[in-house]
Amino acid sequence: MPDGDHGEIIMWVLRQCMMQRPELALYVEQGLRVDTYRKGCIRPDGTLAPVGYFAGQGEWASPNGVLVAVEVTSRDRDTDRRDRQDRPRAYAYVGIPVYLLIDREKHSVVVYSSPENGIYQSRRPYRYGSAVHIPAPVALTLETERLKDYVD
Repeated sequence: MPDGDHGEIIMWVLRQCMMQRPELALYVEQGLRVDTYRKGCIRPDGTLAPVGYFAGQGEWASPNGVLVAVEVTSRDRDTDRRDRQDRPRAYAYVGIPVYLLIDREKHSVVVYSSPENGIYQSRRPYRYGSAVHIPAPVALTLETERLKDYVD
């Protein structure tokens, strides 16, 4: 289960996105239909999409309009397989342009981009404290110094 720092990190991402791209919203735990993931559904920690994109779609929405899937690692035994292996493949498979992984164990932010044939062609890790550049179609920069506050 997510802890307090997990929630604070999601809110930090939400605020960064709202300040830089107010026409987009970070939807927390919106379910997506992804046929290749476990039982065909996935619930990212956050999904960045145009404001109003999910209206009328119900619990399990189409991932077609999602620009970024955001995951924050949890402190459980499944996080390595789930967040670092399975989810990047699932998000790339449905063509989500960017997967943003905030890896609390490794004190890093990893930007996966350029999905092609179910694989992200680019994987760029940044240490906490770095300026993290999210490529087009999102084109924003996350200043990650604040993430150091959420390290054990």
